[in-house]
Amino acid sequence: MVIDEDRFYDSFLETWVSKDKKNEELLDDQELGAPEEVGVEEIETEEPDKSPEELLEESRAEVVEWQDTALRAMAEFENYKKRMERERSTMLKYSGESIFRELLPVVDNLERAVEQGIVDGVEAEQNLQALLEGVELTLKSLQATLEKFEVKPIDAIGQPFDPTVQEALSMEVSASVPANHVVREFEKGYHYKDRLLRAARVIVSSGAGNG
Repeated sequence: MVIDEDRFYDSFLETWVSKDKKNEELLDDQELGAPEEVGVEEIETEEPDKSPEELLEESRAEVVEWQDTALRAMAEFENYKKRMERERSTMLKYSGESIFRELLPVVDNLERAVEQGIVDGVEAEQNLQALLEGVELTLKSLQATLEKFEVKPIDAIGQPFDPTVQEALSMEVSASVPANHVVREFEKGYHYKDRLLRAARVIVSSGAGNG
């Protein structure tokens, strides 16, 4: 069988054009319907505008809420201040507790020294020696306690007189101690950490004298 190429080509072209035209018409129908559907959705989801009265009422509600939050914060802060004040008062009231606890063993040692220094049937010299030894041990214990709290004595004897940490009670002639140097201590001075706790009361040398 012989195929007429011209007729075959015309028939194929006509069929292809017909299908393409139908596709274009289908697309046109879809595009024409799309705006109407979108418009319907927009109308359904769009919220109506609120009236000024409704907006004012919402603003008032927000103000009340913020005022309530601020009042609660102020109340919590006042409670915090009162709690801190109570803790501070308690701390000040019992601030010396740890120091006194450390001093109690010193009192115990003094009591033992007194008991050992007074023993019936023992000579007075032995009693005195026992008392002296007990007092010396107690003094060492007390000095160790002071050092634990950073209370340290001021080294003054033989040192140049320093009016910032020493108080001169009088002057004394001394052949061994240069003038304006400390000869003796009447009362020892102390530092507490980096502060002067008590000035030393001292006797200051006036030099060897004229003789």
